[in-house]
Amino acid sequence: MRHLLNTLFVTSEDAYLGLDGENVVVSREKKEAGRFPLHNLTGIVCFSYAGASPALMGACADRDVSLAFCTPRGKFLARTAGITGGNVLLRRTQYRVADDEAQSCRIARHMILGKLYNARWSIERTRRDHKLRIDEEKFRHASETIYGLLTDVENETSLDSLRGLEGVGAAVYFDVFDDMILRDKEQFYFCDRNRRPPLDNVNALLSFAYSLLANDCASALESVGLDSYVGFLHRDRPGRASLALDLMEELRPCLADRFVLTLINNKVVQANDFCKSEDGAVRMTDDARKKFLKNWQERKQDTITHPYLEEKIPWGLVPYLQALLLARHLRGDLEDYPPFLWK
Repeated sequence: MRHLLNTLFVTSEDAYLGLDGENVVVSREKKEAGRFPLHNLTGIVCFSYAGASPALMGACADRDVSLAFCTPRGKFLARTAGITGGNVLLRRTQYRVADDEAQSCRIARHMILGKLYNARWSIERTRRDHKLRIDEEKFRHASETIYGLLTDVENETSLDSLRGLEGVGAAVYFDVFDDMILRDKEQFYFCDRNRRPPLDNVNALLSFAYSLLANDCASALESVGLDSYVGFLHRDRPGRASLALDLMEELRPCLADRFVLTLINNKVVQANDFCKSEDGAVRMTDDARKKFLKNWQERKQDTITHPYLEEKIPWGLVPYLQALLLARHLRGDLEDYPPFLWK
């Protein structure tokens, strides 16, 4: 259990939430594990199948406390709402901002700033830890180039130009991505980003990681009352969770990409974990996906100090906290959306 940003995160799979007077009571194996005053909370996110009592659901609805349910792995299931529907003002604000390019760009540039910052830090991490195994000059040049883009991103007011800057930064970052792969280069190599379908082992891993991260971000947004399909950088497209894609941009380098590199460099995945179709598409085997998911869930339990909140949290809660910060910005509680800057 963690109490962050006036939101209670219940991460124990067997936790049951009840109401005792004006308190939320968290129980495990019929024993009280925690007690929190309801009036101190603006939201509850529960990652448990055990659920919550109808009395607590009603109390949350009456007091406009968001109560969201996700699976232990983070998939959004449902959110309680009272008679008024809840979160309607937040979503109306989201839609108005999405229709205004200047306001959309203000949020989007912070997300892209976070993405480029984290991409540069990923490069610096490899440069620091494996200096003797890489072309240090190549990495230094890539790092300096991305650093030079940060000021341009901060000052950009056009969404199209912002996408152009993001594209330049991504090209520089992916130009050294293959150099971050330190073993079995015959089987694990990266020439360029390809998808639908992926054409090599590394892109197959990246596509799967991005899919999982996008689902986590969509669940996080829905849990705080935002519409994951209406974005600011990624525009509306039927069936596309555009805001989830926006939110995941800053998390790609530090969460998804570094996770894939760890799987490869630590020999968790092998060449026989992949199969190739006649059309050239490379796919992970069923066993490889199970192995990937197991390690992904373990990675989400690792702790990190949140750069904005300055509190230690599991990696798995990062999308939820960023979604909360975005919601607070849209409500006017924060002047700007603070991106996740990996340290």
